[in-house]
Amino acid sequence: MATAQDIIKDLKNRKFKPVYLLHGEEPYYIDLIGNYIEHHLLSDAEKGFNQTVLYGKDTDIMTAINAAKRYPMMSDYQVVIVKEAQDMKWGRDDDDKKGINPVLAYLENPLQSTILVFCYKYGKFDKRKKTYKAIDKHGLIFESTALYDNKIPGWIEAYITEKKYRISQQASAMLAEYLGNDLSKIANELDKLMLNIAQGQEISLKDIQDNIGISKEYNVFELQAALVKKDAYKVNQIVNYFEANPKANPIVLVLGNLNNFFSKVLAYHYVKDKSNAARELGVNPYFLKDYEQAARGYNLGKVFQVISYLREYDLKSKGVDSNTDHGGLMRELMFKIIH
Repeated sequence: MATAQDIIKDLKNRKFKPVYLLHGEEPYYIDLIGNYIEHHLLSDAEKGFNQTVLYGKDTDIMTAINAAKRYPMMSDYQVVIVKEAQDMKWGRDDDDKKGINPVLAYLENPLQSTILVFCYKYGKFDKRKKTYKAIDKHGLIFESTALYDNKIPGWIEAYITEKKYRISQQASAMLAEYLGNDLSKIANELDKLMLNIAQGQEISLKDIQDNIGISKEYNVFELQAALVKKDAYKVNQIVNYFEANPKANPIVLVLGNLNNFFSKVLAYHYVKDKSNAARELGVNPYFLKDYEQAARGYNLGKVFQVISYLREYDLKSKGVDSNTDHGGLMRELMFKIIH
């Protein structure tokens, strides 16, 4: 299957398909390809007459097909892009009473002078549909799959390298832990970070702490470390900082990270061959020592209890059976986890 980079390379070389279906759970690559088509295939002069951008909520499949049937004016190609195509009414996927389906009729014999693009995000298009099969036969289908958490540090390193920068393994692992697996969010943060660093320089932990809003001493990773050591004083210091800076440290993010951490501690308890623990857990080997230490301090029964507490306080933070402020909830939860 062609990668996003393969598709963009072909587009740069003016090798076009008459229909593109860009679909999948990870929107980053769908946006990457769709934006390249929107901004680079036609000149500014050609776009006025030959580029149509539609939005799924405001259109239907026949509107898109009718636009695609037009011929370009003073250009070799016209471009029709349907953004948020997952919200579009796709209509029938079979023939009508007269034995005709105008959508399939076009997709099975598309105009070579039209580049029709469907950006179908946050889910997979139904591969059983005739529409899918027609596009697959006469156009190009790209599925953008979500990356597993353990693949994110490598993705960050590749992204940084492509921009002519370097990044330490510890820094890429920390970014992955902090930002999650939303590639658009990660790319945005990396782009902002690189504005403050000379090209070719290695991005360090300090650079990330200084530029992405992660406090050197008071962040969710330091909280995890303090909980592993059962350092009540340090835990309370961090919680007080979080309470004073709620926008930088929202309780939902903190609880989500802690739940992810203790879920991996739980999984670590069940790994039989500890030498393969990093691969089994899907974590960067740099962080494996944290899970090893946590497993020593929190036995299996306690980890189950901690995860139960985290789920309970996640509901409370959303107002379920609780009127306590977020700072108070965090202090209660930390006490229960440590004790």
